[in-house]
Amino acid sequence: MIFDKGVAFFSSPRACVTVTDLEDLQSLMEVNIKENQHLVTGSIQAKVLKWGEDGSEFLPSPDYILMADCIYYEQSLDPLVKTLRELASAETCIICCYEQRTMGNNPQVEQLFFELLRRDFAVAEIPLEKQDEEYRSEDIRILHIVRRER
Repeated sequence: MIFDKGVAFFSSPRACVTVTDLEDLQSLMEVNIKENQHLVTGSIQAKVLKWGEDGSEFLPSPDYILMADCIYYEQSLDPLVKTLRELASAETCIICCYEQRTMGNNPQVEQLFFELLRRDFAVAEIPLEKQDEEYRSEDIRILHIVRRER
């Protein structure tokens, strides 16, 4: 999800929100937008964003990028980090949440993601005690990510 310039929060009357996913999920995102339109005070649109491909239509860099459950396929890590490098400026606030999985090769995938990410970004985990008591979970990680100055 990408927030365009000038956005403070979802509820801001000026909020310009772009939700992104692959082509085959566009119709589902459009349904979700329509079903929740009564909650939107700014604007919202769905667009295709395939990691690793040209993302120039999403520039200038957004104020916020929210990522959820994006760290699970090893082959998608390079394209994901490439896309973040292209879209994020040093002023972009990236929030990433994911479920920490311990089965199979998930720990190695997570480790590789952080190795790739830390080349260009500073990463800080939001401690559990600073998360909402009702929604926090021991296996869900929330990260604050900022691009280092070029």
